[in-house]
Amino acid sequence: MTHDLTADPGRDPRLANGWLHTARFLTTAPQLEHLPALEVPEIAFVGRSNAGKSTAINTLTQQKRLAFASKTPGRTQSINLFSLGKQGATDAVLADLPGYGYAAVPREAKIRWQRVMANYLLTRPNLVAVVLLVDPRLGLTELDEALLEAIRPRVEQGLKFLLLLTKADKLTRTEANKALSIAKLQSAGGEARLFSALKKQGLDEVAMLLWRWTHEPPGGAAPEADTDEPDEVA
Repeated sequence: MTHDLTADPGRDPRLANGWLHTARFLTTAPQLEHLPALEVPEIAFVGRSNAGKSTAINTLTQQKRLAFASKTPGRTQSINLFSLGKQGATDAVLADLPGYGYAAVPREAKIRWQRVMANYLLTRPNLVAVVLLVDPRLGLTELDEALLEAIRPRVEQGLKFLLLLTKADKLTRTEANKALSIAKLQSAGGEARLFSALKKQGLDEVAMLLWRWTHEPPGGAAPEADTDEPDEVA
């Protein structure tokens, strides 16, 4: 019997998207000590309030309300975990971290959650990747840069990192390609992609990337093809 090498979610967007569609709520944790100890790979989604994080998660998982977007940005102050895996099994977890940087949140709450997120990103044992969502019209904020600097040592040790430029449909082709070029330079040795929930741009590439990061052994994957062209805006 021959093995079908094409039946690989890391190379087949249909399979990768199907895998993400299995996402289901696992638990919520107001503090790090409330997070369950897990053996499966975990991917954290982080970003400034209003960067489109909840929308991106819901688009990737093809579920309208999996990640809850608060009507008051910055008020969601828990880490939400979602299980991934077919037939009820869990082979990976998505972690939705609270948005940061929203002006209406009291300073004490900002400081507390910055500390919680930094501790999570630096100490979570099963964390294998971080997705930082940024509105390319605003670029990296001071808080985004501080987060990047905090995780840089872990990235150098093998933590995967994706700088995801959301709301790409609001940019012209020239603006989008310029933003992507800048993001690649700022990605701390990680990846950068354009993403639009409205136009479904970048959906397939990100889905396959997340699957590979949670399933392929370190150093065991084939070299990735250059994906600059699919990222560009038509």
